[in-house]
Amino acid sequence: MELSNLLGAGIGGIVAFLLGGFWYSPAAFGKIWMPAAGLTEAQVKSANVGRMLAMTIPLSLIAAIVFAGFLGPETGIGFGTAAGLAAGLFWVSASFGINYTFEQRPLALLLVNGGYHTLQFTLYGFFIGLMNTLL
Repeated sequence: MELSNLLGAGIGGIVAFLLGGFWYSPAAFGKIWMPAAGLTEAQVKSANVGRMLAMTIPLSLIAAIVFAGFLGPETGIGFGTAAGLAAGLFWVSASFGINYTFEQRPLALLLVNGGYHTLQFTLYGFFIGLMNTLL
């Protein structure tokens, strides 16, 4: 894999991870997400943060790197961003929608989780395309 793809994936993976910290906080969508996911504030506050970081940072980076491999080294900013938006909205969020429908989960949970993952992949595509353009 090209250095530009790896660098773009690394930046995108970290930025998307940081976005998730804000996205699921009470300042953004945490107050909607917690009850929709069946979580209490006490459960969220007592979560093992070290375990969550040990899982989510590598998973974000792995997803970004695999997406970079899918996009290839010739991807520019426009196509990378559009591909990320499409992947997040129509692959990830649509897949959540299928599961959530059968699990009878609230629409709010789909909107919060699907919204995050749509932006996550959009950021991956943007940074991959940016680094391919710059390097």
